[in-house]
Amino acid sequence: MKDINRRSALALGLAATAATPLLISAGPAVAKTKEYGKTDGKELAPGVRLVELGTFKSDIPAYKSINMVDIVFQPGAVAAPSMMDNDMLCYITAGEFTIKKPDREFKIKEGEMYACAKGTTDGATNTSNAVGIHTIGILIPA
Repeated sequence: MKDINRRSALALGLAATAATPLLISAGPAVAKTKEYGKTDGKELAPGVRLVELGTFKSDIPAYKSINMVDIVFQPGAVAAPSMMDNDMLCYITAGEFTIKKPDREFKIKEGEMYACAKGTTDGATNTSNAVGIHTIGILIPA
């Protein structure tokens, strides 16, 4: 092994020192939650608003497109059970909720998801002390 001169040792030391904060702070990627005002979107119920995000083409043969929306719940706000017109995937991007389905009730929190089937009912209550957001992919049949 060759000897390392003083200049090489200094360069290696500086490189290691510069990289250390990057290695320490490395962690899983987390999506940033958008902040909404109390009047953004369309009111669905007191303290519950729908914000349209866009419609995207689907590569799933049974669905022609996917409508993306955020349902924004103020703390304690309730969306009463209602009939699902389409299949949906619901991802909680902020807050904690109690979800009420005809056959069960469960708690769900930020970073978790659940599904709703067309023709079933679903209700949600924001049980956190912060604004809660459901990011929903509404699957539009082909």
